[in-house]
Amino acid sequence: MPHAVPALAVAVLCASGCVWYVPAIADVRAGADRPASRRTAAAACLTGWGTAALLVPLLLVAAPWAVVAAVAGAGAASSAALLLHGRSQHGTEQREEARRWAELGCVQWVAVGRRPGRVRVAWTLAAATVLPGTAAAVLLAGR
Repeated sequence: MPHAVPALAVAVLCASGCVWYVPAIADVRAGADRPASRRTAAAACLTGWGTAALLVPLLLVAAPWAVVAAVAGAGAASSAALLLHGRSQHGTEQREEARRWAELGCVQWVAVGRRPGRVRVAWTLAAATVLPGTAAAVLLAGR
């Protein structure tokens, strides 16, 4: 299969992904008007879609599959790391907000999120490391 076919597929996928990355751009540009966790999650979204967009020229110039897989894996790993950091920030923000309301003596209306259990964190980290490796292995095996 020529490299132009996957390049076209990724380009169409990136064009259709505007429903995710356009609001993420707005969140990042809003700055301090948005919570830090939301801006970090938006940065994760932009990192993922930016990586996909970077794959298009690599595929068009017929870069080796190992290079394409390495770029895709690095982008997926950094996007997953940003996403996990954003989720951690969100939990911290929720606990801080609940503490503030408790100090005022008001009825606690803010939902206090639990810290993610060890099992959920383990599954998320496993998925964040195994999926890029699997993608790289599939691309390398398709020579």
